[in-house]
Amino acid sequence: MPTRHDIRNVAIVAHVDHGKTTLVDAMLKQAGAFAAHAAESLDDRMMDSNDLEREKGITILAKNTAVKYHPKDGGDPITINIIDTPGHADFGGEVERGLSMVDAVVLLVDASEGPLPQTRFVLRKALQARMPVILCINKTDRPDSRIDEVVNETYDLFLDLDADEDQIEFPIVYACARDGVASLTKPEDGTVPSDSDSVEPFFSTILDTVPAPQYDADAPLQAHVTNLDADNFLGRIALLRVEQGELRKGQTVAWIKRDGSISNVRISELMMTEALTRKPAEVAGPGDICAVAGIADIMIGETLADPENPVALPLITVDEPAISMTIGTNTSPLVGRGGTGKGADAKSAVKDRKVTARQVKDRLDRELIGNVSLRVLDTERPDTWEVQGRGELALAILVEQMRREGFELTIGKPQVVTQEIDGKLHEPVERMTIDVPEEHMGAVTQLMGVRKGRMDNMSNHGSGWVRMEFVVPSRGLIGFRTEFLTNTRGTGIAHSIHEGHEPWFGTLTTRNNGSLVADRAGAVTPFAMINLQERGVLFTEPGTEVYEGMIVGENSRADDMDVNITKEKKLTNMRAASADTTENVVPARKLSLEQSLEFCRDDECVEVTPEAVRIRKVNLDKTERARAASRAKHS
Repeated sequence: MPTRHDIRNVAIVAHVDHGKTTLVDAMLKQAGAFAAHAAESLDDRMMDSNDLEREKGITILAKNTAVKYHPKDGGDPITINIIDTPGHADFGGEVERGLSMVDAVVLLVDASEGPLPQTRFVLRKALQARMPVILCINKTDRPDSRIDEVVNETYDLFLDLDADEDQIEFPIVYACARDGVASLTKPEDGTVPSDSDSVEPFFSTILDTVPAPQYDADAPLQAHVTNLDADNFLGRIALLRVEQGELRKGQTVAWIKRDGSISNVRISELMMTEALTRKPAEVAGPGDICAVAGIADIMIGETLADPENPVALPLITVDEPAISMTIGTNTSPLVGRGGTGKGADAKSAVKDRKVTARQVKDRLDRELIGNVSLRVLDTERPDTWEVQGRGELALAILVEQMRREGFELTIGKPQVVTQEIDGKLHEPVERMTIDVPEEHMGAVTQLMGVRKGRMDNMSNHGSGWVRMEFVVPSRGLIGFRTEFLTNTRGTGIAHSIHEGHEPWFGTLTTRNNGSLVADRAGAVTPFAMINLQERGVLFTEPGTEVYEGMIVGENSRADDMDVNITKEKKLTNMRAASADTTENVVPARKLSLEQSLEFCRDDECVEVTPEAVRIRKVNLDKTERARAASRAKHS
């Protein structure tokens, strides 16, 4: 078959924070993708263009770039298309979509941490697709690096995933991506490779290992839509890989939709990626990754084909969702009144507020277009929808994006998506890998025991740290992270990956403390806070507007307590003996959106506005809540 030797398509996959995006930065700089004067002012992690990605330090969306590599022997330049994929398990749909665009993968592994849960996930997907793998051991300069052990652990992982002989014979590259250095010779632990001063060995390994795209010269056009983008002038842009034939600007093609229907459309604009920008092009051939405009309603997984002979490519499928939560319009008394609750003072800030059910539904429908791992289902209420996704973080990212766009929402407590298998109820389980100092091992074991976690493996590297692997129900991990960091004094590292479904584990009690609930509306006063400090931990600051049913703190006991946090100190004309004594208000504990979702119980929800995140009871009336509790107790 004819082969295109001028192109290579490769994805870089790894566990979160192992250095994928930093390695792509080094490749772009080395290939001369930027002018010399501009390269000095470039930011780190150039591929993380999203605000949330930069804030959280993780990749959320799979993105592609292209570098022109000029071989040292003076041959023709070769275009290397690179897909930078997320490392967090919750964004696994982005990884699966990225793998559908490439012919090989670079598996990046930290020289100290070794293979972790997401490493297993992305490697399993690559091996199932029968792709060649290049192993890159990154961060060799870490003081605690253990290169030989990590390579052996990776071989064990390949064997564990039933890789065949050809797949196990993978090349190994040793790199320090931060310094832009790669080598084929193993350096000493804790050092940067000394026999190289660039990533040239990495480029040459890609050319030797990644197969060049093959095609049938007589085959009709076939191009697979793998991603979507938007432009203010061009509208929706479809990113696709051309499998067979040629795609030209102005060409009329057959658009094969997800339901199998076919319609003819015209390609109004064709673009190819160079470094971080898209440039107009006239033609894209087999193996090219390009972007087209002119098809308003095109969706991921659909095919552009020859009008005379339309043949569809298989739809992109992803794993089933494991976590769900309800997203609806804001139903609190402070809806549309800004962060302080004082409407008159915040009119300018709230004029573009999105508070209607139609606006929320339209936004969720737009999210479905580009997010293949998300599902939106109707509920009994017309202003609330059930949103299902891979994990808690993926859903929290969606809510955070909507919040920044001006939406006011009510978010329900995250739940697991159950399945019925052979007549029995099954729930999703996760494989959790935990690295902690030895002194916290007992606390972590106790924490996982309460959550019905089953220890599968434990290893001690002799450096004072212990690695433990648990299989634990996904339900038990909702609200786990905050407690875990508290118990390990912030030193523990925990990562999990979906492991399948197992029979229902029974009831889990993960939060032992109740809530302090405001029993009336008003502004929080320091006098009331001082009196309530002994009851638990408060979440609100003096002057904050509260309403009946809003949760203002965590009770030190197991049951909920209704409190008056707006109580004022009554003044008299008598001078008290204690008038000159002062009391300090303990600073309130500020909860982020993720921490608020973790804190929720079944009868609680989170109110999210652009200015504030508040936790509240689903039923705000304390009398009705007391009646419901009494009925539940007697039934």
